Amino acid sequence: MTPSRRNFLASLGTAALTSPGAAQDEIAREGRIKQVIAAWPFMVGAKWTPQDLIANAKKLGIAGVELFSSEQLPLLKNTGLVCAATKSHNFERGMNNKGHHPEIFSVLEKAITATGAAGFPNVMTFTGLLDTTHHKNGSDVSIEKGVKNCIEGFKKMAQVAEKHDVTLILEPLNSKIAENMKGHPGYQGDHVDECVEIVKAVSSPSFKILFDAYHVQIMDGDLIRRIEQHHEFIGHVQIAGNPGRGEIGDDQEINYRGIMKALLRVNYSGYVGHEWIPTGDPMKGLKEAIQICNI
Repeated sequence: MTPSRRNFLASLGTAALTSPGAAQDEIAREGRIKQVIAAWPFMVGAKWTPQDLIANAKKLGIAGVELFSSEQLPLLKNTGLVCAATKSHNFERGMNNKGHHPEIFSVLEKAITATGAAGFPNVMTFTGLLDTTHHKNGSDVSIEKGVKNCIEGFKKMAQVAEKHDVTLILEPLNSKIAENMKGHPGYQGDHVDECVEIVKAVSSPSFKILFDAYHVQIMDGDLIRRIEQHHEFIGHVQIAGNPGRGEIGDDQEINYRGIMKALLRVNYSGYVGHEWIPTGDPMKGLKEAIQICNI
């Protein structure tokens, strides 16, 4: 991190949905981690529809899904499932460019309103790309200006989120991996500490970070220490195996049982989203991953 960058960026647990007629595949869990399935990896990797995601979440006995759009939220009505984080604007055109603010404000307000009306907790948001080198939708702004624009824009949107009892969650993304959906070169908020500094500057109970362990591991590592350091600013958690963003089994480098124990030690009461891309049988992988996180 350059000196300039450094200076500027100074529920209780899930009850298994059991019943006498519960599906045979349902995983009975007594743990305190509320787990959900991220939509896009399983829609892309397993060709599941939103309806498949809902049916499989119920079958597995977990809390719900995440990364449904505003338009998809009604699919969850009367299912007993939650959408733990609603999609909004894309990560390329983010809050670091004031020219993007009008469209981002419109998209975020729509997502916040729909999420609050449904009684769901979170809406995703991003800093955006720092320049146009990696994508035409990036922002040719300085780091300092990008931070200033983010703080200004997120302060406005946090006020909207507060009114709807929703939390905006800012996601750090890794900028090292150039493979599609496994990394995002040029992304401004690529270090968790930097995103936390933006959250601190906005200073709203309705604006926190999304602690994506996969991205944080690649950029910063030291996951448990960072959870302990930043826990009061963590509004949501996502997980995936590293390297490769696949399943979270014992052939990758992150000890997710240790991560879950760390979250419980700091009294984290939010959701944990399985945002990994299946490389084998998706239901088998989910069952194994849910059991790993069943603390």
